[in-house]
Amino acid sequence: MKFYARRITFYLVTLWATISLNFLLPRLMPGNPADIIIAKMQRQGEVSDTTIRNIQLMLGTGGDEPLLEQYFAYWGRLLHGDLGISVTKYPAPVAELIASALPWTIILVGVATVISFVLGILIGAWVGWKRGTWVDHLVPSTTVLQSIPYFWLALVLVAIFAVNLRWFPIVGGYDVFDFPAGPEWSWAFFVDAVEHATLPAITIVLSSVGGWLFGMRNMMVSTLSEDHIVTAEAKGLRPRRILTAYAARNAAIPSIAGFSITLGFVVAGSIVMEQVFTYPGVGKLMFQAVQNNDYALMQGVFLVITITVLAANFIMDLVYGFIDPRARHNV
Repeated sequence: MKFYARRITFYLVTLWATISLNFLLPRLMPGNPADIIIAKMQRQGEVSDTTIRNIQLMLGTGGDEPLLEQYFAYWGRLLHGDLGISVTKYPAPVAELIASALPWTIILVGVATVISFVLGILIGAWVGWKRGTWVDHLVPSTTVLQSIPYFWLALVLVAIFAVNLRWFPIVGGYDVFDFPAGPEWSWAFFVDAVEHATLPAITIVLSSVGGWLFGMRNMMVSTLSEDHIVTAEAKGLRPRRILTAYAARNAAIPSIAGFSITLGFVVAGSIVMEQVFTYPGVGKLMFQAVQNNDYALMQGVFLVITITVLAANFIMDLVYGFIDPRARHNV
C-alpha cells in the first residue's frame, strides 16, 4: 500500500508542476495570441481600445492583471475545459480543435504502435530463442529500417505505392470529394479512412519495430542464461513451455515498461509523418500552431500530451508493481 501511496503522490505533484509550467512558459515568450490578432486587425484599419481589451480578455492574456491572479483564472478555465481560442483557426476553441484531431491520431498511431510492439516482442523472442542461427540476420535488417529518417521513408512509400502503383491515396485522412460534409458514421467512410491510413501506419511500423525486436532479442539471450531456465531444462520441460512460460514472460517485462512511455506519447502523433501525408492528426495541428505562433493551441496540445504521458506511466507503474513484487519492496 505504501508503494501505491507514493506513486499517487508523485504523479499528483508532477501534474501540478506540469500545469504550472504550461501556464508560465507561454507568458515568458515574447508576444501572445492577443497581440497577433490585434496586429492583423490593425493592418486593415484602426482598432479601438475597447476591442483590444475584449480580445485580451477573450484570449485570457489577462491584460494588466497580476500574474498570480491570471494563474488562478487559468486553473478555473482549465477545470471547465476551456483551453482558450486558437489564432490559427480563429475563433475556434482550442478544445474543439484538439478533440477533432485526437481520434485520428489515437486510432492511427495507437494501432500502429501496438502492432509494432506485438510484432517486435514476438519476433524478438523467437530470434532470441534461435540465437546464433540464420534468424539473427533479421536484427540488422530491421535496425537499418529504424535508422532511416522518418520523413524519407514516408516519401519513398508515397512515391512507390501512391504515385507509381496508385494502390493507396497520397494525402489526407479521407477523400474530401466523396465526403464533402466531413467524417460520418458509415461503412464507406470507414473503408476510405482505412485506405488513407494504411501507408502512414506502415511507415510507423517499419520505423519502430526494429527497436522492440532488438531489445526483446537481447533480453531473451540474457534470460536464457539464468538459473531458472537451466533448472527448467534439467527437469525435462518441453522447449515450447520453457520459451513461453519461463523465458519470454520474464524477458518482456522491461519492454512492457518502455511500451507504457511510448503509448503515452501516442497522442503526440508523428509530426513529420502527419505532415508528409497531410494527415489530420494532433501532429499536424501542432505543426500549424508553431507556424502561426498560436500559443494557445500549442499550450493546449502540450497539456494534453503531458497529461496523457503521466496517465500512461501512472497506470503502468501500478501494473508493474502488481506483476513484479520486487518493484513494491524496493521503494
